[in-house]
Amino acid sequence: MDIFQKCIEFTAAKEAMEQGFYPFFIPLDENEGTEVIYHGKRLIMCGSNNYLGLTTHPEVKQSACEALNRYGTSCTGSRFLNGTLSIHEELERQLAEWVGKEAALIFSTGMQVNLGTISSLLSRGDYVILDKDDHASIVDGARLGYGKIERFRHNDIEHLDRVLKSLPEDAGKLIVVDGLFSMEGDLADLPAIIPVANKYGARIMVDDAHGMGVTGQGHGTSAEFGMTDKVDLIMSTFSKSFASIGGFVAGDEQTIHYIKHTARSLIFSASIPASCTAAAMAALKVMREEPERIQRVNQIGEKMRKGFKELGFNTGKSVTPVIPIIIGDDMKTFLTWKMLFENGVFVNPVISPAVSPGNQLLRTSYMATHTDEQLDEVLDIFGRVGKELGLI
Repeated sequence: MDIFQKCIEFTAAKEAMEQGFYPFFIPLDENEGTEVIYHGKRLIMCGSNNYLGLTTHPEVKQSACEALNRYGTSCTGSRFLNGTLSIHEELERQLAEWVGKEAALIFSTGMQVNLGTISSLLSRGDYVILDKDDHASIVDGARLGYGKIERFRHNDIEHLDRVLKSLPEDAGKLIVVDGLFSMEGDLADLPAIIPVANKYGARIMVDDAHGMGVTGQGHGTSAEFGMTDKVDLIMSTFSKSFASIGGFVAGDEQTIHYIKHTARSLIFSASIPASCTAAAMAALKVMREEPERIQRVNQIGEKMRKGFKELGFNTGKSVTPVIPIIIGDDMKTFLTWKMLFENGVFVNPVISPAVSPGNQLLRTSYMATHTDEQLDEVLDIFGRVGKELGLI
């Protein structure tokens, strides 16, 4: 059989394009942040991870430009060899301090953080235990390691306890959870997870890609619960609140030192450009100096959850500025997305298998820079579309 046969038989995306229900790879002409332009049409962006609105912050842009002029466009090598700059190490020091850990290590993307960190820690005979709603990068990192994978139902602590109890007592164990779950908008139940982990001698890693800059006064989900010292590893990306590209993992110095010398996605990838590093560093500076942005994005989350619930929409268990609108049907989800798009609101449709059947949803997310007028317009459009489609 021709290995490309599966490519020939893949028709679902083209069929959706022909029917006008294809919601992916939309080429935007302009992206100001809270608003975007598509084919000359203005849309309010409610599908971005730019939580603090820093991609257009003057200081962030200026820092990136200055680094570009000083260092050029690329490091043209891996961190392991010729690709480490002093600016990389300075940002690592600042990130470790920000999240309350001894050391940090920068990777070129958030995906690579999880691929390299998790796989480097898993030897034969080890176990990695994942929440079933964990991000795909966590799952892929676990698959790349030599250990065995176990799963527990989302935030189900009793199930986690049973899974851990079933594992060999002398085996190495690593629990990996999202801090802020990117589709549901809820938080990992760290106050319940940590005692169970301690009971069975398991280490804990928190993926705070979406929580950093949003929860715990910007310091992340572990800080939100006052449990930073109880969590072993914290990772995050630069592509959300840090307004850049890249990512990092933070923990005790010896563990970070080990990952630094064994993570294949770090050693065999070119390092993050200086301009992206400088942008992330400037974003961190803004987080320190403008904490009102963190307060604002969470106030917006409260406003929108309240507004959607009053309209009659199901927002699930969200407690953050990531708010799902649960539709429960593939076609209805795509149709609602299309009508919102045509009426000037950009959101993200999510269907199975990305979510379980019956939980198909529209993922909405908000920025500190959204105005009340924009938010009220979004609620008004959602209300009109929801009534027209019989959703509310």
